[in-house]
Amino acid sequence: MEEFFNSISQSIIKLSDFLCGYPEFFLLIGGGLFLFIYSGGVSIRRLPWSVRALRQKQAKSAGKDTGQISSFQALMSAIAATVGMGNIAGVAIALSIGGPGVIFWMWVSAIVGMGTKFFEGTLAIMYKGRDSEGVVQGGPMYMITQGLGKKWKPLAVAFSIFGLVGTLCFMQANQLVESITTVFTSPMGIENTVGLRFTLGVVIVLIVGTVIIGGINRIAKTAARVVPLMVTLYLILVVVIMVLNYDQVPGVFKQIIDGAFHPSGIAGGVVGIALTGARRAAMVNEAGVGTASMMHGASMNTEPVREGLVAMIAPLIDSGIVCTLTSIPIILAGQNIGTGEVSGGLYIALGAFGQLLPHVGQYLLMIIVFFFAFSTMFSYSYYGQKCTNYLFGAKNAKYYNYYYLAMIIVAAVIKLDLLVSCMDLAFFLMAVCTMFTLLALSPRVKREMKAYFARHEQ
Repeated sequence: MEEFFNSISQSIIKLSDFLCGYPEFFLLIGGGLFLFIYSGGVSIRRLPWSVRALRQKQAKSAGKDTGQISSFQALMSAIAATVGMGNIAGVAIALSIGGPGVIFWMWVSAIVGMGTKFFEGTLAIMYKGRDSEGVVQGGPMYMITQGLGKKWKPLAVAFSIFGLVGTLCFMQANQLVESITTVFTSPMGIENTVGLRFTLGVVIVLIVGTVIIGGINRIAKTAARVVPLMVTLYLILVVVIMVLNYDQVPGVFKQIIDGAFHPSGIAGGVVGIALTGARRAAMVNEAGVGTASMMHGASMNTEPVREGLVAMIAPLIDSGIVCTLTSIPIILAGQNIGTGEVSGGLYIALGAFGQLLPHVGQYLLMIIVFFFAFSTMFSYSYYGQKCTNYLFGAKNAKYYNYYYLAMIIVAAVIKLDLLVSCMDLAFFLMAVCTMFTLLALSPRVKREMKAYFARHEQ
């Protein structure tokens, strides 16, 4: 029997590794590239409009009957979910696999992802529905049923089922505990036991629980305060490193550009480096997965295109700015670049910061890690609760939070190979549902775009 279950586990892991490789890349990047071109390069041509849309006051017609939070809060909550451990550990692993050139292709992927997020944000406002208590809701499940039609409800149900698994925070909780034991408790001579990990898991649950039990309004208010603070602190930390190593900084960007087009046999040449960088960025910004649609679907904004313009700022920040901030110290330190190492990304980053800021670097980075990990765990709970609401009704949605918190403790204690593979597989299937919907409804978004820009350019 044990051999049978081991065989099933290995099959799931292999299937997940395959589907979450190049099939996911071509789905998200290929589909995103089509949407970018189809929109006329919206993420480049309309970027100034995004900034103006973010600063614009909510329309007078907006209110509780159109959503629960503001566009700014929706954006900050979406960024809180995407700016996580992947922005540190994932970038370090990408640099290890493909060298500095992967960062350039992360930038390219960010531009493509911005176009996808534009379509997600726009459709999230165009097609809203009401839950069992009559409260206005948005997200891929409502885009499917309201936009594609009731006959597509099985696809909406499938997305919600996948979302219950794909939006758990196993990796964030596990890696946060792992980093605490590595940086703090082990050097103090405290043994890394199950009891210690369980205790740390309980502490994490208490912190996360104080926020998520308050619902989307508390999550959004927390994100609106935490996200600007954590990105600013990270920026300051990296700027300090750049100032202390100012003579080497131009060389960092030269390595990025040179490595993007003239690799020295790393990761299979230019194509390999492009795929590595773009795939990592796609995993970080989640464009096309459907999570952003759920968050922006809670916005009180009544102008679909304006919400889309706000939504497309997120990949610029997470895949563009934050990933670049991580890459600069690692390239400056020059460790594990292009070695092909596919694990221990967080430790590579901690080592680089510790080398460049002796005695304090790794501890300062750990503060940023705390911010990133907790912000993700706050927002991800809302996604699962929204899927629960759709599947089981609004009255039962609150019970998801207890399941979510229990899984954080599980993640803190056990090894995650199978669980993470199940999550990754569910994430891929969420993306299949979302990208199909975005592509199918893209002509309607284009019509809405033309009408919006015609009104505002007069």
